[in-house]
Amino acid sequence: MADLAVFYEHPQWFEALFATLKRRGLDWTAIPIQDHTFDPADTALPAPVILNRLAMSSFLRQEEHALFYSLAALDHWQTLGARVVNGPGVLAYDTNKARQLSLFRKAGLDIPATRVAHRREDVVRLAGEIGYPVMVKVNVGGSGTGMIRYDSEEELAAAVADKLTPVGVDGVALIQEYVPARDARVIRCEVLDGKLLYALALDGAGSTFDLCPADVCMVDKPTITISEFRPPAEIARAVEKVAVMSGLDVGGIEYMIDDRDGRARFYDLNAMSNFVAKPLEVLGWDPHDRLVDYLLGLIAAQQKVAA
Repeated sequence: MADLAVFYEHPQWFEALFATLKRRGLDWTAIPIQDHTFDPADTALPAPVILNRLAMSSFLRQEEHALFYSLAALDHWQTLGARVVNGPGVLAYDTNKARQLSLFRKAGLDIPATRVAHRREDVVRLAGEIGYPVMVKVNVGGSGTGMIRYDSEEELAAAVADKLTPVGVDGVALIQEYVPARDARVIRCEVLDGKLLYALALDGAGSTFDLCPADVCMVDKPTITISEFRPPAEIARAVEKVAVMSGLDVGGIEYMIDDRDGRARFYDLNAMSNFVAKPLEVLGWDPHDRLVDYLLGLIAAQQKVAA
């Protein structure tokens, strides 16, 4: 049995991770999610530590996606005693933007005004409660998919009548106020082991809803520029609080400054981070090494328990 298993969906996204694992000499095995099946009666583990790298956008690449399958597989291994990094607990938030928003509020943070619905017929009424412009978003998103802005009731009502409003894989929709981000900037805070690892300012993010800052995501987004950002101490503490509350071992938490009142509004938790493009240029160091240090600590802890 290997020391580490990487449960992943998109092969190109993890080339840097795989290279670091190889360079650091870890004994690890790859588990491609799309080809995976499991027996609920099987008590064998692929590894004592399992790194979950499931991307919410996987449903865009495979019609028979493994989003909800992965919840079952990861829970199966966790129940058998594996240390699952970004396990089923946080995955239940990652697959549910409505739950993320409730979590942010529980942590005492501001969010965009939002209503949650499971029927199209409720969308216009709920948008009226919020006011226009309004965003209609799918509950399970990825790579900015399933997000449309509507500027008037007439525009939204016509889309509802034609059944063109976004509907996600779980049938749940979010009706959310459009927040004008100050300086068209959003901030992505990356956490590792409950602590802020680094933060990025994504300038020009108002031009797209796909904010993934990694190499393979940036090809068609030349209008976005990325730089290191140091959030205020209270924001850093809030991000770390959310990470602990959600069980997020490694991933991103995003917010923007509302240009209307200057308040930070949190809107997304992402348990699948493949880190920033050109980290040595942007940060001066490679986050993959910090992640591998963390994984080595977990492997040592699991080996101590087994002994």
